[in-house]
Amino acid sequence: MAKHSKSMPGRGLRVADQIQRDLSEIIAFELKDPRVGMITITEVQVTPDYAHAKVFFTMLNDNKEAVANTVQGLTQASGFIRGQLGRRLTIHTLPQIHFVHDTSISRGMELSSLIDKANAVRAKDADDN
Repeated sequence: MAKHSKSMPGRGLRVADQIQRDLSEIIAFELKDPRVGMITITEVQVTPDYAHAKVFFTMLNDNKEAVANTVQGLTQASGFIRGQLGRRLTIHTLPQIHFVHDTSISRGMELSSLIDKANAVRAKDADDN
């Protein structure tokens, strides 16, 4: 189950989770755009009126050019993706999909690296004394 904001009601959480599962399958198995490689959908945030869904994703290749190409491919394919999603979901209002690159994992890795370096320096200083 994905992380969500605490203010989202129960039905909104269930809809967001279902959208996340369905989008993962659609992008992995049905989308043929070469710009979109292997991505992981980390979170879906749905507005209270279900008019818009913000889809956060991560990639293995986090350089800016690859991210820009993937966002462009996903944005151009959003009509197809939304159509496929409409066939799977039974919901009154099918949300417009907005794709956002999630940088939290890469930031976490950077912070972990900084902590490891600080611990190594601390251990070296302790050994010198």
